Amino acid sequence: MPVDYPTLSKTIASLTEGEDDVISLMATIACEVHHSDERFDWTGFYRVTAPEVLKIGPYQGGHGCLVIPFTRGVCGAAARTGKAQLVADVDAFPGHIACASSTRSELVIPVYGAGQRLLGVFDIDSDQPDAFTAADADALSGILERTFSTVK
Repeated sequence: MPVDYPTLSKTIASLTEGEDDVISLMATIACEVHHSDERFDWTGFYRVTAPEVLKIGPYQGGHGCLVIPFTRGVCGAAARTGKAQLVADVDAFPGHIACASSTRSELVIPVYGAGQRLLGVFDIDSDQPDAFTAADADALSGILERTFSTVK
């Protein structure tokens, strides 16, 4: 059953109302999104911690990679280009980083705070091939924008 994005959006808005701590917001979103759909095998954030460097943030699922440079993988591509990455087959993505061998498809969305400052990326992995749609990317991008747009 597909995600009920309107309800998920309202739930996240209610849980995060008045919160401005970026780690608390990321932890709450990772948890709520992860448990919203069985397609979502790993759900979490990679934070910008230095120029051109992402480090693991709050997540749900098995271990993730600890450090990802902007030059590598799907997460790096999202951070580098500022565009969502919808990857139907990770094995066909040049430079894919296999943090988990079970991952078959991936959706990664850049996350911006106040002043369009890149905070990191939101990464969802699935053990199913071609698990994500443009509708997933659009709905989740909207949730992320509403949640983080005022975070400094």
